[in-house]
Amino acid sequence: MKAARLKKLETDGLVKRRVYNKRPPRYEHHLTEKGEAFYPVILALRAWGETWCKLPKEGRAVNYTHLTCGKPAGLGPNCESCGKPLRREDLIAEQAPKYRTEPEARWEASKARVGPFRH
Repeated sequence: MKAARLKKLETDGLVKRRVYNKRPPRYEHHLTEKGEAFYPVILALRAWGETWCKLPKEGRAVNYTHLTCGKPAGLGPNCESCGKPLRREDLIAEQAPKYRTEPEARWEASKARVGPFRH
């Protein structure tokens, strides 16, 4: 499923595949100019989701630090600390501690429901 989504993004020109290991062949994906131009849309979707799809007590799953000022970036499109426009390359993402264990908890819960070796 993940490979199909990446292939679609590649076909649409948003990402480009680059070889990082020749034997065995391994690839990493990088945003193209078109993909970079889409980043403000991603910020807008994130802001909408954080505002309308979560309870305030849940907090943000990912917090961004704006490298330009070294302070919290907020939801964008401008830094909540310094007011400058947010660019992907100027942000450092850090997953909130309470969300770090969520994928592991879901995996364990699914194993308990399905049983071992059935995935």
